Amino acid sequence: MPVKTKSIKSDLKSLTIRVCVGTGGLAAGSQDVIDEFKKQLKARKIKATIAKKCVNKTGCRGFCAKDVLVDVIRNKKTETYQLITPEMVSTIVKDHIINGEPVEKWLVGPEYHDFHNRQTKILLDQCGQIDPEDIEAYIAIDGYKGAKKSLSFDPLEVIEEVRNSGLRGRGGAGFSCGMKWDFCRRTPATPRYIICNADEGDPGAFMDRSIIEGNPHSVIEGMIIGGYAIGAELGYVYIRAEYPLAVERLRIALDQAREKNYLGKNIFKSKYNFDIKIKLGAGAFVCGESTALMRSIEGKRGMPRPTPPRSVTKGLYDKPTALNNVETLANVPLIMLKGADWFASFGTKKNTGTKVFALTGKCKNTGLIEVPLGISLKEIIYDIGGGVEKNRELKAVQTGGPSGGCIPAEHIDMPVDFDSLTKIGSMMGSGGMVVMDDTTCMVDMAKFFLSFTEDESCGKCVPCRVGTKRMLEMLTRITEGKGKKGDIELLLELSDTIRLGSLCGLGRSAPYPVMSTINFFRHEYESHIHDGICPAGACKSLRQYLISEEFCKKCGKCFRVCPSEAIVWEKKQFAQLDKLKCIKCGSCYDACPFGAIL
Repeated sequence: MPVKTKSIKSDLKSLTIRVCVGTGGLAAGSQDVIDEFKKQLKARKIKATIAKKCVNKTGCRGFCAKDVLVDVIRNKKTETYQLITPEMVSTIVKDHIINGEPVEKWLVGPEYHDFHNRQTKILLDQCGQIDPEDIEAYIAIDGYKGAKKSLSFDPLEVIEEVRNSGLRGRGGAGFSCGMKWDFCRRTPATPRYIICNADEGDPGAFMDRSIIEGNPHSVIEGMIIGGYAIGAELGYVYIRAEYPLAVERLRIALDQAREKNYLGKNIFKSKYNFDIKIKLGAGAFVCGESTALMRSIEGKRGMPRPTPPRSVTKGLYDKPTALNNVETLANVPLIMLKGADWFASFGTKKNTGTKVFALTGKCKNTGLIEVPLGISLKEIIYDIGGGVEKNRELKAVQTGGPSGGCIPAEHIDMPVDFDSLTKIGSMMGSGGMVVMDDTTCMVDMAKFFLSFTEDESCGKCVPCRVGTKRMLEMLTRITEGKGKKGDIELLLELSDTIRLGSLCGLGRSAPYPVMSTINFFRHEYESHIHDGICPAGACKSLRQYLISEEFCKKCGKCFRVCPSEAIVWEKKQFAQLDKLKCIKCGSCYDACPFGAIL
């Protein structure tokens, strides 16, 4: 029996439809899905004001592989749909919204719930819940209450609360946030500045971008509190121009905050003046380094300078400056609102709170995750990530972005925190985490990461500019089967020279992938150099191709793609490989669906 229009309208008063409009959601077509929901509701004679109110945008949910993600909240019960297209909307409206029967085949599976339920979300809790372009949505979840509360305290009391929380910088170094602010506050020179580092140049890292896209007001509020604590009246958000969506939402949020008098003169009806400017970066990885970033804001070429003096005493325009990354600042409002003890209840004694990671690589469930510091690698990979893709054997995990180290599978039970990662030869970095299986060549992986840092070197100091280039040349030779005796020792010697002699953190950490892979996977380097074999079979120049008659199905697919006519085949016959003609291009290996090419 059809539902009357009157009862539909009544039910819609409590209806909420949430659609992910993070970068992944938009790329998958979420705006078209939103438009189709509004069109379908209007077509069913639902008032436009109600339809507009119930269809909401949200930030990234973290599980971008399932976009477009849609929540339908009806009668206080939430159902989440995955991989939604505009063509599917009419069915959802008809069956679920009107008739109350969810479309089961399009609902998310248990892996989606496991991915989220096994995390501990503080920063990301609201990213997939509230509209990032609506300040009222942020205020409704106690937004800006932390800032208002802070302005009633003495600045040193604010600093002490942040220090007592144990909050350490989430940009990689892990330095105490409260201590940094204290150093800056006690430096007598004025004016002082606070800067949010949203440059985030690591390949595959999208933690900071997602926080700004999903909850930009949390970062603004953190900067207000930090600015008040150190005595700054102006702050900068340094964000790369390649993040257009994050930049747009940040600008919207800043305008909304100014309209509310949360930024500008006498904010929150106090005597404190504070405002924020946006500075777009040009995509130079080295500008993630504090002194290079500040030179870029000043309009100079983004190149680091020697330290000391530190930025807290002589930073932007040679004035005291506190530089914190997005994640660090987004934690501050929660600390001031809920207290230092609340924040310290997460994580461990020396590593409090949570950390956001970009979980990528050979993992079943990749995406953005938030976990308490001190959690084990095993819990992250298997409980949240669902294990290694295709159930292959875990080989290593690389943390810390292109400058981080590779941790072998035998250390999978180790805790993930600043100190433990440093001790094993890796680093927290901004939060990249790449899972590798037994098909990964560790020499090739070291070459991949070093090629990035070598390309991004600003060239100012010789150890980084020349040293990384020489190391990359050696690694390239080794992966091509041209390695020499003594190459391993020379790589380690160069690593020490670059690490100890480079001007900034980019150069000092660039050798870590090489050092850690030699430390834990030295046998792979020796196999490449002495035996001419890549144990993982990943380096094409070192592959020894064979055709197994046990697995060959006589289909001729390898014969058809071979560019050098090295494969001999006739109908209903096993394929044969002429090794003299084989150029080791890998075309046959990629084309064979039966695993007959070994």
